[in-house]
Amino acid sequence: MLTERGAYAFLPEITPSASPQPFLPLLAPSPLTPFTNSTIPKLSGDCMLNFTAAENLMTMTAIDCFAAFAPLLANVICCPQLHATLVILLGQLSKETGVLALNRTLAKPCLSDMEQVLEGQGAGENLKQVCSIHPSNLTEASCPVKDVDEFESTINSSVLLASCEKIDPVKECCDQVCQGAISDAATRLALKASDPLSMDGPHVLPEHSTRVNDCKTVVLRWLASKLDPYRAKEVLRGLTNCNVNKVCPLVFPNMKHVANSCGNGISNPTTCCDAMDSYVSHLQKQTLVTNLQALDCATSLGLKLQKYNITKNVYSLCHISLKDFSLQVGSQVSGCLLPSLPSDATFDKFSGISFICDLNDNIPAPWPNPSLLPASSCNKTVRIPALPAATNAQSGLYNEYIAIYLLIVSSLAMMMLLQF
Repeated sequence: MLTERGAYAFLPEITPSASPQPFLPLLAPSPLTPFTNSTIPKLSGDCMLNFTAAENLMTMTAIDCFAAFAPLLANVICCPQLHATLVILLGQLSKETGVLALNRTLAKPCLSDMEQVLEGQGAGENLKQVCSIHPSNLTEASCPVKDVDEFESTINSSVLLASCEKIDPVKECCDQVCQGAISDAATRLALKASDPLSMDGPHVLPEHSTRVNDCKTVVLRWLASKLDPYRAKEVLRGLTNCNVNKVCPLVFPNMKHVANSCGNGISNPTTCCDAMDSYVSHLQKQTLVTNLQALDCATSLGLKLQKYNITKNVYSLCHISLKDFSLQVGSQVSGCLLPSLPSDATFDKFSGISFICDLNDNIPAPWPNPSLLPASSCNKTVRIPALPAATNAQSGLYNEYIAIYLLIVSSLAMMMLLQF
């Protein structure tokens, strides 16, 4: 059915008379054989990673990266979960080997074995390409320290663990307590190189930055070895989420047609809005985004349009909302905004694969002011109003967090005014 109906066949139809719900189950193809009767993977026999001990983690990753959804959930759910799983597997292995990385000989078969295990449970067949993972991601890369004993003698392990053993996924993105401890530890490791790089000079800084980033991965593996897999997964996903929400993942095609229709004062609003609708429809076919990513995308597109001499607020004129920057679902053609906090897809043998999707709030896309810096969701000068009650008890916790971020987004214009 998927082959015959096309790439978007798995997106559900919603009857026009039905009111959209914040918890939108997007069904995977029945009968979901991969999850009810997993196939036996063909492993290399050369990899020491203990996939069996991490069975629950692997199953969750397979669900998050389910074949049909993997490209659409890649940026927000699938790839962050896959990267976290790799870190946890290597961290747990270090408790037996005393080493926080694989050598290059073992990295390739281990990555292949992991793919086989996940594919046997229904995950996509090209996750390495979707998530840009290579065998080198399982090694220490350019970090000079991979031995656990040397690691612990180099850094302040008690401070690192205290800073990162439990994080608040909202506060951490602003306060950066754990991220700061990781950066400090990684910098100390990087300076252990036999050819320590100077911190000064434009020619050596890029290499030093790469080494520090590689050491950050080693630090994360050490943290994963000190936490149980579930806690490690929560910490790693929370840290990754801070970066995910900072960047718009959309690719903006050529906008000359919009510039010709909307530039120089918008002489014909109908023509302008037709051009905007056509342009935005191309963005809506790319991927699912979070509500904070949608805000980043709206700002990025608005600034690009202003460079084409479009000075009037075309978002307001053409009724462009944040949901217009995400994949559209159902016959109502409503944008699906994923929650800004870390979330996972879920599997049920009756309803299939589902994930949290907000369809209810139509927040107008804010037109950026080029003379002002974009408002930050970490700004604490604006008091967030009381949260509305969750509309679905089953997913009430998620709805509460979504409401927090949506209220932040709706207050951004006020933030900008109060700051200046």
